[in-house]
Amino acid sequence: MPPKKRQSTSKPKAAGSKRAKLDEAASESSAGKEKKPAKAAAKKESDAPGAVAAPSTAAAPSTSATSLECPAAKDAEGRPWSLKLASWNINGLRAWLKNNGTRYLLEEAPFIIGVQEIKCPSAKVPPEASIPGYHALFSSADKDGYAGTGIYSRDKPLSVKEGIGAAKHDGEGRVITAEFEKFYFVTAYVPNSGRQLARLKYRVSEWDKDFAAYLRGLDAVKPVIVCGDLNVAHLEIDLANPKTNQRTAGFTKEERDSFSSMLSSLDLVDTFRQVHPDQTKAYTFWSYMRNARAQNIGWRLDYFLVSKRLAGRVCDSLIRSSVMGSDHCPIVLLLSL
Repeated sequence: MPPKKRQSTSKPKAAGSKRAKLDEAASESSAGKEKKPAKAAAKKESDAPGAVAAPSTAAAPSTSATSLECPAAKDAEGRPWSLKLASWNINGLRAWLKNNGTRYLLEEAPFIIGVQEIKCPSAKVPPEASIPGYHALFSSADKDGYAGTGIYSRDKPLSVKEGIGAAKHDGEGRVITAEFEKFYFVTAYVPNSGRQLARLKYRVSEWDKDFAAYLRGLDAVKPVIVCGDLNVAHLEIDLANPKTNQRTAGFTKEERDSFSSMLSSLDLVDTFRQVHPDQTKAYTFWSYMRNARAQNIGWRLDYFLVSKRLAGRVCDSLIRSSVMGSDHCPIVLLLSL
């Protein structure tokens, strides 16, 4: 069944309608954050995505001209970057807006940004979600305060689709796709396997397979750019404590193997590792517990993946670790398109 289409807003100011990190077994959280963890879950691994306590107050985004500078990056053939894309798990659209999250968007000024975990139903999207100069599009979960994704785009997309065309997944608002002339832009909030891996089988055997099939269909038409919180630290280099998290959601062998399979079978490229293959301590998520972010005890859970035929156009893939406002930070992709 094809995914349902969603009409783009006619004006850049129009708005539409989101997670709690890796704790979907209880109430999901892109690291277990929509619900306070049970006492039994207070692990020694303070960085574990499934052991996150919600902060008492949300920090306002902190940006500066220096932190958002872009390098004079060029692609493999020496072409300078001309297109900037961004992605951010904002951990709640309403909280993000209340805490001036749009400041980052306006300062970074990407052509498109994908946002995840909006945790806001369409009917409750506040007027402030309309940002001058951008078309706003959202795919909300059926349940309030849960999951959801969105896209802000300077140009009106040629088409917009919510979901991946599978009813068993699409009620959680995990994917929204915008079609542009040269590519499909897909932002996703992949289900985590939950505390005690309660959803591991569903994640690997059902979601991953159906998501890959959806992307394969898009890629047959034009190249895809996939971004978002993909809820997996692919390699040991992608988290601070790999040895103690072998059976933690987001770093199980099953999830990592499934991610590897998707990359290879679809000819997708992890742009950050393409440009920075050996960079260590490069994380995009930090638990709110035990001062993990200040100590940089984190996970790289957020990605920009591109069809292999776009890989030669990648100029740089950046992590905006200085930008506050969520337990994730934004990521940026620079392309010569």
